[in-house]
Amino acid sequence: MRKLTVLIVLILLVVAAGGTGVVWDQAGRVAGPVIVFTEPATVGRIGEFVMTIETPRGELNSLEVTLEQNGATLPVFSLSGGDTSALVREGSDRLVLRQPLGKERFESLLQGPASIAVTAARPVLFGYREAETAAGHDFEVSLRPPLLGVQSQFHYVNHGGSEVVVYRVTPADAVSGVRVGEHEYPGFPAAGAGMEGADPSIHVAFLALLWDQELATPITVFARDSLGNEASATFAYRTFAQQFRESRINLSDGFFANVVPAILQNSPDFRVDDPSDLLASYLSINRDMRRENDAYIAALSRETSPEILWQGPFKQLINTAVESGFADQRDYYYDGEVVDHQTHLGFDLASTVAAPVLAANRGRVVHSGWLGIYGNCVILDHGMGLQSLYAHLSSVDVGEGDLVELDEQLGRSGATGLAGGDHLHFTMLLNGNAITPIDWWSAQWVEDRILRKFREAGEPAAAL
Repeated sequence: MRKLTVLIVLILLVVAAGGTGVVWDQAGRVAGPVIVFTEPATVGRIGEFVMTIETPRGELNSLEVTLEQNGATLPVFSLSGGDTSALVREGSDRLVLRQPLGKERFESLLQGPASIAVTAARPVLFGYREAETAAGHDFEVSLRPPLLGVQSQFHYVNHGGSEVVVYRVTPADAVSGVRVGEHEYPGFPAAGAGMEGADPSIHVAFLALLWDQELATPITVFARDSLGNEASATFAYRTFAQQFRESRINLSDGFFANVVPAILQNSPDFRVDDPSDLLASYLSINRDMRRENDAYIAALSRETSPEILWQGPFKQLINTAVESGFADQRDYYYDGEVVDHQTHLGFDLASTVAAPVLAANRGRVVHSGWLGIYGNCVILDHGMGLQSLYAHLSSVDVGEGDLVELDEQLGRSGATGLAGGDHLHFTMLLNGNAITPIDWWSAQWVEDRILRKFREAGEPAAAL
């Protein structure tokens, strides 16, 4: 019935126009789809091709997109090619096409000019004819990576510890930093380290060799521009092994009764199978909640200041005894059997009950309040990815966003979270990864490993 209706309308149009030849000819002169290119101007390892197509009711008979360079033609998109999910309707008459475009997709791309060729056709005269548009778009392929050069010297890294590298990168706005195995540590402009007037290309990056990484883990500086082009550079460094203690933690029903219900009550989003099964609940907390909490802590590293906030060496809480050290390997026993194993990534510092807990250095509060296994907890950001954590507090005296000074009171020690008694769990973090505080407690280490490099690269700020 629809075909008959269309045929009748077509006959009437033919009669009105004075003949089939006139109508057919007029249909052939109707404008094709309107094509507008949005991207790219330049592509590299990565890039994106974006164009809009205006056509009545979003109808297209065909759409072919090809990439052309040095006489070679490569297919980018075809409406008849199967997967058309990249072509999205935006409004009644507009279509948008987005496609990845760069050397990662087209390995044969070379440095230099290239172009995109597009042909699109829409139906006219009730689908009996087509109106076609051909268009092209020129762009550049840039595959030259950023330039890198390490400026600092004498890099020594303790296993579980940290270091700093000063380097030059061009262009200055490239994403850069240090890669240690699979971990990336971001770089920051040297001005944030107090080097007033430093060339914008000079950057600073702190790095860590984590306790569970091999001593031979490769360490390189990297830079990646907005087009995905990446450069890397090696530099001289030495790593030093550290001995991590092994310890035995004996669990009891009394301990479970003290810590498990309180943690579950304060962590309403965390679920266990049977809260009355204290051993199973404890193991879930010690494993699953610990992972969730550590993921949250790692995410806080994104809130770090691009400027160094700390001043001089960090300070261990005064008049405290070390009950547990960094990267202690803990086996947990219940009724004489091993039920769990975890690594203790901090220092347990014991003093008097409800002892004042003071800031180890100047920083800004990025977390204040309950944090699962850590109980009441404060985390300070010291800039450029460096943070410090204070856990198991009985009370908290600061709020998120507060800028605190060295020795300012953050709260009081306690036994909240997974704590067997009143103490402070203290650790330091670099880009969300736990590192030993021992280096940062040493004035000599801070001077030799950090401040000396800053002075050699430029004038340090008065605070440093």
